[in-house]
Amino acid sequence: MKLADVLKASVLGLSLLVLPAAHAAAEQAGTGGAPVQQASQQVNINTADVATLAGSLRGVGIKKAEAIVAYRSEHGPFKSVDELVNVKGIGDKMLEQLRSQVSL
Repeated sequence: MKLADVLKASVLGLSLLVLPAAHAAAEQAGTGGAPVQQASQQVNINTADVATLAGSLRGVGIKKAEAIVAYRSEHGPFKSVDELVNVKGIGDKMLEQLRSQVSL
């Protein structure tokens, strides 16, 4: 075997070991080191309970999830995703973040 062939095989072998780790590190770099979540289905804000809202929507914790359910209980089902801005703790910026995550 030629020296060039040995070097090619060595580089290929090392890249197979290093690239998966580098790829995983790159994925986590934009999330502050947190594992990257795969895209999930939208959450129906008219039927989801507090646990589902808090566990599925980025930026929504227990308090905001409770506020969403309370608003829905008081005013009836959401007719538009835009109504979320009427929920305490959800402004225009949060609405835009949630828009792709929720459905009616």
